[in-house]
Amino acid sequence: MRNQTKQYINGEWVESASGQTIKVINPATEEVLGEVANGNEEDVNKAVEAAHNVYLEFRNSSVEDRKALLDKIVKEYENRKDDLIEAMTDELGSPLQKSEDVHYEAGLKHFKAAREALDTFEFEEQREDNLIVKEAIGVAGLVTPWNFPTNQTSLKLAAAFAAGCPVVLKPSEETPYAAIILAEIFDKVGVPKGVFNLVNGDGEGVGNPLSEHPKVRMMSFTGSGPTGSKIMEKASKDFKKFSLELGGKSPLIVLDDADIEFASKAAVSKVVNNTGQVCTAGTRTLIPESLKDEFLEAVKREMENVKVGDPREEGIEVGPIISKKQFDQVQDYIKKGIDEGATLFYGGEGKPEGLETGYFVKPTVFTDVDNKMTIAQEEIFGPVMSVITYKDLDHAIEIANDTKYGLAGYVLGENRDNLRHVARSIEAGMVEINEAGRAADLPFGGYKQSGLGREWGDYGIEEFLEIKSISGYFK
Repeated sequence: MRNQTKQYINGEWVESASGQTIKVINPATEEVLGEVANGNEEDVNKAVEAAHNVYLEFRNSSVEDRKALLDKIVKEYENRKDDLIEAMTDELGSPLQKSEDVHYEAGLKHFKAAREALDTFEFEEQREDNLIVKEAIGVAGLVTPWNFPTNQTSLKLAAAFAAGCPVVLKPSEETPYAAIILAEIFDKVGVPKGVFNLVNGDGEGVGNPLSEHPKVRMMSFTGSGPTGSKIMEKASKDFKKFSLELGGKSPLIVLDDADIEFASKAAVSKVVNNTGQVCTAGTRTLIPESLKDEFLEAVKREMENVKVGDPREEGIEVGPIISKKQFDQVQDYIKKGIDEGATLFYGGEGKPEGLETGYFVKPTVFTDVDNKMTIAQEEIFGPVMSVITYKDLDHAIEIANDTKYGLAGYVLGENRDNLRHVARSIEAGMVEINEAGRAADLPFGGYKQSGLGREWGDYGIEEFLEIKSISGYFK
């Protein structure tokens, strides 16, 4: 059992004021994995006070000191590799190899990227006799989701530390153990007392009072649109700064000159990665009408090779959905796709054969999808692909942008001019051409209802800064 029922406040593990706990469920076994504290407003107040008491000192720390701190974090993070992989396999249901190659590596790259950004980041700029200063905004509240327990927490923490902001972190109560290990890492390397505080609990008990606290100057949130809207509303009452990374319904556009085998592998990968629980998942696959049959045959071959099952078994690519609630939501969307007239091409309702225990779902492909259908407009957060056909490039771009979201987009093909034209035309914060991947120093964030602000690298550091101009400084 993984029991950690204390909060990490002001450099110490302390009893939670509530005295209550939350059970954490292993989604692969449906068994209780352990318990964590279910914090309350008193815990939040203590954590914020601890951060507030040191924010001026940490704000004024030297860039060299912050570099050294991040260097030590990177080293100790690497020392805890096995522990992080084990925790994420248990709490998220991520296959062991994915826990290492995707989740562990994602967290590591963000600490490294923030450290590297400090080598060239300009906190001060002289304009004639005047000075422009970028300085840490103050205490930052961080609320992170369950789908990437190291990625989402590390990118915010690394940026805040690089900027000089003390933080209070509320990780998801469904995947809290990676964050607890991060707290142990920070404690080991000597992050100054009060600079990092961890308060476990749910949204009502911890998220709400954190968002409303008058001494919190900024809220950084990753998660669902409805929750982001509530945090935005609460934070706006005293004009806090906020950064929101929300949902997506990203298009993957296959051009008429694309290699079909390459395109099918990319399309399937974008849907099944992390069991489809990815805000940037390319769940709307747009293909030319003339390539529909050939593409679907290739997709079926790829899907048949995707292994779903126990995340601790070798060769498994897709683990369970995070919870019973999320499992039911995915099932409801699959049923809705059928009811609204889409053609079920692969997968469908229910669990895969032989996987009665655990929140496992069938990777699913719908064809003959109209972009107005629910499955094409709403974020499912499961391995469900909607295949939509288009007539020409203008039609493809029109479909791609016909959504309230604008987080990511993908384009596959050969003609460079067409690739660039489509990439520039997609209304999204991030577009990837031909599986190019994403460097950790590129800005991450979305248009429209996919959020506000940018994260990763130097752009992430900017979110935690205020700008001050001093006239006549050099006179």
